[in-house]
Amino acid sequence: MNQKKSTFALFFGNRGFFPPSHQATARVELSAVLQKLGHQTLMLDASATRYGAVETPAEGEIYRNFLAAHRGEFDGVILCLPNFGDETGAVAALKDAGVPILIQAYPDEMDKMGPEVRRDAFCGKFSVMDVFCQYGLKFTALTPHVVHPASPKFAENVEYFDRICRVVNAMRNLTVGAIGARTTAFKTVRIDELALQKHGITVETFDLSDLFARMDKLKERAPTLKAKIKRLKAYTNWEGVPEKAFLTLSKMGVALDQLVEENHLDCLSVRCWIEMQQQLGVSPCVLLSEMNDRGIPAACEVDTGNAVTMYALAQASGGPTTVLDWNNNYGEAEDKCILFHCGPVPQTMMTAKGQIQEHAILQNSVGKGCSYGCNVGRIAPTPFTYGSLLTEDGKLKFYLGEGRFTDDPIPSDFFGCGGVAEIGSLQEILQIIGYMGFRHHVSVTPGDVLDPVSEAFEHYLGYDVTIL
Repeated sequence: MNQKKSTFALFFGNRGFFPPSHQATARVELSAVLQKLGHQTLMLDASATRYGAVETPAEGEIYRNFLAAHRGEFDGVILCLPNFGDETGAVAALKDAGVPILIQAYPDEMDKMGPEVRRDAFCGKFSVMDVFCQYGLKFTALTPHVVHPASPKFAENVEYFDRICRVVNAMRNLTVGAIGARTTAFKTVRIDELALQKHGITVETFDLSDLFARMDKLKERAPTLKAKIKRLKAYTNWEGVPEKAFLTLSKMGVALDQLVEENHLDCLSVRCWIEMQQQLGVSPCVLLSEMNDRGIPAACEVDTGNAVTMYALAQASGGPTTVLDWNNNYGEAEDKCILFHCGPVPQTMMTAKGQIQEHAILQNSVGKGCSYGCNVGRIAPTPFTYGSLLTEDGKLKFYLGEGRFTDDPIPSDFFGCGGVAEIGSLQEILQIIGYMGFRHHVSVTPGDVLDPVSEAFEHYLGYDVTIL
């Protein structure tokens, strides 16, 4: 995935009795640092107010109009305090920002503490935070309390804030596709669409018959089908897979792409059994794996809640994501378990290219030769962040946690794509998950992004979050 970095609107707070040179320097320093970090920026023209900063409510109104004129062009605001900064002007400017706000304050230097050169932004940051709290404005404040833009710590703070912005803005206008009805046996994946809609998440539903009809209409010389065949052949190993099953999966891949493109789907969940095996002779696991690999989160078993969770985690990590089963204990190791699924794990999360096989479990009910498509392999060792979603009484309830995939071996006859996960206090965590009524699925993404996801969910989006 190539995750686009956030664009930031820059706000500069001012107190008029401090040296104006602080404002001019900050405008140059902050914009240059952010550009170096890969972020585009928007700044009020320096001539629009005194020094291009905001002190009074009147100047705040000018900045507010500036943001309104550029609505949709920025993902977050960085409120910079080169000096103490006026909190009333800041409220007037940012009360309708509609995006996350990071408050950054410049540090004083020990050899520049005289009245003519000092900043007092250390104190001013408290004032801005205080009044923002009084007005109910959401904001992010990170450590250290004051930090120079050139500091490596500030770069870390920007990266953290960038992840928050990506999650918040993506989740406020999210469209998830549910392809096929929920399987009767899987009441664990039931979801309240109205609860999702209240939070800006739209569910678009499609019947499997539509998917199958699209496949039937595809001509074998269609450019989209040729491209999909080329992509899938290079994606994983198909040795031993019948040509008919491969062609069927290629057609299904094109049909899924059509649904995504035509309906502007950000992520999707798919009914993956047993109609596909009975009527088409395939399992779609490798197609979900491939979509996850190129940044379209795709969950199996019509688990729309975990499709949403996967999307959020991918926005934060900028990398791939997948959904897995809490599936097996790992011997007597209480803090380890096997996370597994039949084959939707993206190739970039695996130790090597997978091998397409039949669905070893579904074979028992559909027979041999009717379930090719599982991308079998092992998950590569990596730290990861995990989570899941359920809807209850109109609320979105998530759990979030951290763990790591180890290089511990899994028996060679273990079916599907799995990995040994090590999670501290795992037994207590499993108790919490079970008693709260969460499903047997869990979404994971490589990397440690728990804190920014949690802040985005709870602080800005109003979700209920349990940290495990």
